[in-house]
Amino acid sequence: MKFPGFFKGFHRIAVGVAMAGMVAAGPQAAFAQDDAATTEAVEASADTGEVAPNAGAADTAEVATATGSAYTPMAPTEGKGMPIAKAWDVQDQFSPTGEYANGLHVGLIWVMVAISLFVLALMVYVVVRFRKGANPVPSKTSHNTLIEVVWTVVPALILLGIAIPSITLIAKQYETPPKDAITVKAIGYQWYWGYAYPDNGDFEIVSNMLTKEEAEARGEPYQLAVDNRMVLPVGVPIRLQTTAADVIHSFAMPSLWFKLDAVPGRLNEKMLTINEPGVYYGQCSELCGARHGYMPITIEALPLDQFNAWVVAQGGTVKGAEEAPQAPLESAEETDAPADAVGADAATTDA
Repeated sequence: MKFPGFFKGFHRIAVGVAMAGMVAAGPQAAFAQDDAATTEAVEASADTGEVAPNAGAADTAEVATATGSAYTPMAPTEGKGMPIAKAWDVQDQFSPTGEYANGLHVGLIWVMVAISLFVLALMVYVVVRFRKGANPVPSKTSHNTLIEVVWTVVPALILLGIAIPSITLIAKQYETPPKDAITVKAIGYQWYWGYAYPDNGDFEIVSNMLTKEEAEARGEPYQLAVDNRMVLPVGVPIRLQTTAADVIHSFAMPSLWFKLDAVPGRLNEKMLTINEPGVYYGQCSELCGARHGYMPITIEALPLDQFNAWVVAQGGTVKGAEEAPQAPLESAEETDAPADAVGADAATTDA
């Protein structure tokens, strides 16, 4: 947001007063103000309303708090992370697992094409070569050992070749998240979703489908757009957990190759990593009642610094900010005192 000159100056004064109040409150509040780069990021954000791209966890939290900037949903990209009319292939993939699965999918199509063409060629050859006109006396051959060995061994080798990447894909889909993964929980309700952030203050947001008028006003596809999105960081592992409060639901995101059932009384989890910022749409894929078709899922993937700013705006905390080491607070007099003492000692020695 751009501020006119008068309001820009007033805003900077307010930021300065807030910073001074935090310093007076104690070391914990004053810690983030000790970094000159952080102060510059706050002032820059006051002018532009944007978070500095290289801001850390503590910097992002401070910028979001100081500017009081409101979260603005990202506009979706046409054809990205959403179904396309008259499309006949799977959606473009934006996760490492999805890219691997899509590559396997395309490879298998070409394997099927090659096998189909080979079988078609054999059928054409048999029809032409062994037709009645060319063979007035039919052959009485009952078997051929070599052919039988070939058509048994070759398909087995093809299936073995397909099994290796298929098993690799299964292993990738259920890889254990690392310890530092960000935990986000999706809770299925009849008929909406709730998203909790245990690692960021354990706040929860509720997500409901937008009406047709609301979706069109925001430029989003109807029956896929929601009022409150699941916001996730880009490029970092996410421990996505699912559960349900009533009946079985299923959290499915086709463009991220992610699907995990949400079962009452059970906590399921898988790792998810998103490659690019963007808006991605999915739906509940388990028949869960009369309004099953009105449980869309919208994920907004943001760079980590912007995700941290969004967390702070929701009243949460930035993971890792509380572990950041405190910088020692030294006054100019304390810093200069040893030097003066050394100079005095040197003067005494010379005398």
